[in-house]
Amino acid sequence: MSSSPWCRLRVFAVAALAVLVAGGPVRAAASIAPPQPDSLTWQNLAPDQRAFIDDLEHRTFDWFWQSADPYTGLVPDSWPNHTFSSIAAVGFGLTAYGIGVERGYITREQAVQRTLTTLRFFANAPQNGGEDDTAGYHGFFYHFLDMQTGRRYERGVELSSVDTTLLMGGVLFAESYYDRDTPREKEIRQLADQLYRAIDWPWMQVRKPLISMGWTPGGQFIPSDWEGYDEGKLVYILALGSPTHPVDADAWTAWCATYPKQWGAFQGYTFLNFGPLFGHQYSETWVDFRGIRDAWGRAHNLDYAENGRLATYAQRSYAIANPGHWTGYGADVWGLTASDGPGDVTENSPQGVRRFSSYMARGAGLDDITDDGTIAPTAAGGSIAFAPSIVLPALMTMKQRYGQYIYSRYGFVDAFNPSFHGTSEDGHTYPGFGWADNQQLGIDQGPILLMIENWRSGLVWSVMKKNPYIRHGLQRAGFTGGWLERH
Repeated sequence: MSSSPWCRLRVFAVAALAVLVAGGPVRAAASIAPPQPDSLTWQNLAPDQRAFIDDLEHRTFDWFWQSADPYTGLVPDSWPNHTFSSIAAVGFGLTAYGIGVERGYITREQAVQRTLTTLRFFANAPQNGGEDDTAGYHGFFYHFLDMQTGRRYERGVELSSVDTTLLMGGVLFAESYYDRDTPREKEIRQLADQLYRAIDWPWMQVRKPLISMGWTPGGQFIPSDWEGYDEGKLVYILALGSPTHPVDADAWTAWCATYPKQWGAFQGYTFLNFGPLFGHQYSETWVDFRGIRDAWGRAHNLDYAENGRLATYAQRSYAIANPGHWTGYGADVWGLTASDGPGDVTENSPQGVRRFSSYMARGAGLDDITDDGTIAPTAAGGSIAFAPSIVLPALMTMKQRYGQYIYSRYGFVDAFNPSFHGTSEDGHTYPGFGWADNQQLGIDQGPILLMIENWRSGLVWSVMKKNPYIRHGLQRAGFTGGWLERH
C-alpha cells in the first residue's frame, strides 16, 4: 500500500462522518414497518446458493490459514500485499481455525498447533512502557505488530483497547472451543486464560468510568473514550467480565449515555444509528445478542441483533435511493463500512467534482453519510446472520456482475468502486468497470467468515456462550433473558 500505517490507523470511533454524498443526508419521508423476521436458513437454500456460500466461506477461511505466519501465528493486516500484523485480524484468525475444523478444511490437530503457536507467542511477547522493544503494556497489545519480530510496528501505532478486545474475542473462543482433556488443549486453555486475566482494564480508564481508546508512550492516553453505540460493546463486556481487573458496573451506563443522540429514523427505519456497518457487526460476531437485552434494550423493546438488522435494511434502502448517483448502487449492490478505496483523488464527472478516498470509514445513517461510491462486500457479508434474505442476493449479484474483477482466490477483494475511472493509488482501475482492490483485509474477512458460520450453524455464538467471562460481562452490564437464563 502506498499510504503509511499511521495514515491508515484504524481507530474506529467515528464521531462525525464527513458528508461526501451529493445532496447530503437522505431520509425516508415516513417511518415504515420493521422487516418481517427472516426465515431464510442454510437448510432451505437452493443448490446454487449453497455452492456459492460453500465456496465463499472456504476461500475466506483460506485467507487466514495461508496468510498467518506459521512460526508466530501473526495474521497480516492486509494480504497478499504482505504488511504488518493486525492484532484484531489475529483474533478473527484464532476463531477461523475452529470454523475450519468444523467445516473439514483442516484437522483439529492442525488447528491446535496453529492456535498454540499464536497463544505462546503472545504470552511470551514483551510487555513494558518503552517505545520500541515491546508488544504491549498492562496486558494490552499494540494495534499493529511487525510480522517478523512481533514488536510494535512503529512509533505512531497505539496500544489499542478495541483491537486488544478483538484479539481476545479469538483468545476466548479458543479457550472454550478446545475443551478436550489432552496436554495441548489444556495448554491452550491455560494460555488463553493467562492472556485475558493479564489485561488491566481500569488502567485504561483515564476518564473513569469510560474506557480510553488507547495509549502511546510518547503521547500517553488518546483523548477519546469508547462511548455510544458502535463496535465498542465488546470492550465493555470483556472489561466487566474480568476476574482480575474488572471495571465498575457504571461503565456500561456511561457507555449507553449517548444513545439518545444516535436513536432515530434513517430511510424509514428507527434504530441506534452508526454509519459504517462494522459498528453493528464486530461485537456481534462473537456475542449472540438475539433475545438478550440490557436496560436500554428492555426500555426500547429491541435487542442489538435486531438493531443490526434494521441498520442493514436501512443501508440497502439508502443504496436504492442512491442520492449521490453512484454507478451500480441498487437493491442487490450495497454496503458501506470501513474499507480500502481507490485513493485520495478528485475527478471531474457528469455529476460534478467527485472526491474519492483511500482507507476510510464509509457509512450511511441518520445525519452522518460518508460515501464516495466504494462498496465493501464485508458490509453485506458481515450482516448475513441478521438479514440473509437481502444479504445473500447481494453477495451473489456482486459476484455474478463483477466477479472477474472482485472475486479471487480468497473470496471478495476488500472493496470496489464502479464510479472511479481515474488513476488509483492502490488496487487497479479496469476499462469499462472501474476500480477494484487487489487485496483483502483481515478485519473485513473476519466478519464474512464468522457470520456465515453463525448463520449456518451458530458455531461461534454457541462456543462463546460457554465462556464464563462473556456470560459474567453481559450479566454485569445488565443483560437478561434468552440464552443467558436458559443455560
